[in-house]
Amino acid sequence: MIAKYLKIAEEIKSQLTNGTLVAGSKLPSVRQLSEEFRCSKNTVIKAYSELEKEHLVYAIPQSGYYVVNEFKISAHDPAVIDFLSAGPDKNLIPYTEFQHCLNQAIEKYKEDIFTYSDHQGFHSLRTEIVKNLENSQVFTNPNRVVIVSGSQQAIHLLTALPFPNGKKNILIEQPTYFGMIESLQIHQATTFGIELSMDGIDLERLEYIFKNNDIKFFYIIPKFHNPLGHSYTNKEKKKIVELANKYDVYIVEDDFLSDLDRDKKSDPLFSFDTSGRVIYIKSFSKVFLPGLRIAGVVLPAIMIKNFLRYKFSVDFNSSVLSQGALDIYLKSGMYNSHLKTIKEVYFNKMQLLKRSCEELLPKGTDYTKPDSGFYLSLYLPENVSAKKLALLLSEKLILIDDTNRMFLSEYKKDNLVRLCISQVHDHQIKLGVEKIAQTIALLGK
Repeated sequence: MIAKYLKIAEEIKSQLTNGTLVAGSKLPSVRQLSEEFRCSKNTVIKAYSELEKEHLVYAIPQSGYYVVNEFKISAHDPAVIDFLSAGPDKNLIPYTEFQHCLNQAIEKYKEDIFTYSDHQGFHSLRTEIVKNLENSQVFTNPNRVVIVSGSQQAIHLLTALPFPNGKKNILIEQPTYFGMIESLQIHQATTFGIELSMDGIDLERLEYIFKNNDIKFFYIIPKFHNPLGHSYTNKEKKKIVELANKYDVYIVEDDFLSDLDRDKKSDPLFSFDTSGRVIYIKSFSKVFLPGLRIAGVVLPAIMIKNFLRYKFSVDFNSSVLSQGALDIYLKSGMYNSHLKTIKEVYFNKMQLLKRSCEELLPKGTDYTKPDSGFYLSLYLPENVSAKKLALLLSEKLILIDDTNRMFLSEYKKDNLVRLCISQVHDHQIKLGVEKIAQTIALLGK
């Protein structure tokens, strides 16, 4: 039997959902509801207290209770098997812990977070990020770190920014993160591609491109690549940095999933750089809170002034409240505790996905084999279209990415699909792969 206070709370939610109550509406008094539901005033107060915990209503002393915002039921259908969404697992997001950090930030930094702030970012946060980066073998100082509104802002600014080498063209892996391709297209940058597989890139081809194509920077995802899941070896990373130094090319290292790496001996390209040529981007979106929109960029000293000028023209400074809360979260040690949990969860999901692919995929279908991370990709048989597969599967409530947006036009392929494990439930993985396999076999006839 449902407790009376929960019935009251559900009735109010129902009115929020159907629009009877809207943002700012005053709710019935405690006495009115106690009479309507024939219960004690304490029961009504308990119902309102539950709604306050869900941030749906708030109380004004001597006045009553009011609606914070319209209530919307999640549109996410539990029948959907979501291999498409790439945000962190919603069950792993530390909402409550971070809420405490937000509250503390308002108390501790109130004189700083509600006024104009340092364009480069909250100094205390930059210091904490530097300490955090040491775990990834990135050793720098706060003066070289700039706080940006997510890694996408860093990518967008760097694409437009003049570089000290005076060059204009950009090199990217193929395929690669679609946000990078969007920025390149918006800025109409001359772009070259280099093909990437789970065997890596052709280093001789890389040297040829560096030597002959006036490359400003090479954008690279060194660990758990999007969409392939590929990770470079230390030997390969060292060679890439050597070639960049030889041909005066900068490297933009997007290390957005490095926190999931279980290999403690796997170093970033930044660690092999002795000439300030590697720009390192550290994001907190994929493994922590996407809506936080905070990332750190480690820049060569020579580039910081110009980078800040470009950033100022976009948004003056990134959210200082978010910066203050993240600073407290990192200081508290909660972030490292969070990482221990998610490392295990995503590793286990990836192993389950790989086992399912091994057991179920039809002949002629190959798949990448990342150690961990978010992404695994399928190479389809020649006569199977990725677009058609994605469309047919969506009709069966299975969502995948056909990767079309991850290729430059001259590299486009219709035989690659990406599976993301971050938001799919463990019990859905094998079933999802089974249905993908059946649909591939159907299309291949």
